[in-house]
Amino acid sequence: MYFTSPSMGQISLQELFENLVTYTNEHPDDNYKLIIGTDSHSFLNESVVFVTAVVVHRIGKGGRFYYQKQKTRYMESLRQRIYYETFLSLEVATRLTEQLAQNSDCRLNVEIHLDVGEKGETRNVIKEVVGMVIGSGYEARIKPYSYGATTVADRFTK
Repeated sequence: MYFTSPSMGQISLQELFENLVTYTNEHPDDNYKLIIGTDSHSFLNESVVFVTAVVVHRIGKGGRFYYQKQKTRYMESLRQRIYYETFLSLEVATRLTEQLAQNSDCRLNVEIHLDVGEKGETRNVIKEVVGMVIGSGYEARIKPYSYGATTVADRFTK
């Protein structure tokens, strides 16, 4: 599993984790959030690009982000795409929280940002995907508070 860092280029999940720990240890008294969100974009009924963003937010003082991009076959169903976006975010969150659990120096609140909202076509799947996230032990955010998916990940889908 590889990610892209705007400043470091392509890095492994382990390198991403080590970078998160180093970043949070620079200012250990600050508050941080680990935000994971996925967005997708379909292209001409041929393929779908999914981008999963990992954001470490130093509350009130900026942050860093990393992203992973993958291309899959076209999915006609919006519900299927939203479920897959949620699955990808949960997969990354699970892997990172496993490593966080082994590292007592790094305490991060984990949020999953979902590309769903009360307005628009995705309103019908909100309860389902929020339930998936909460059932997995993470906090869920939807639009307009899901900037990890709707801003950071969305930026790299095209």
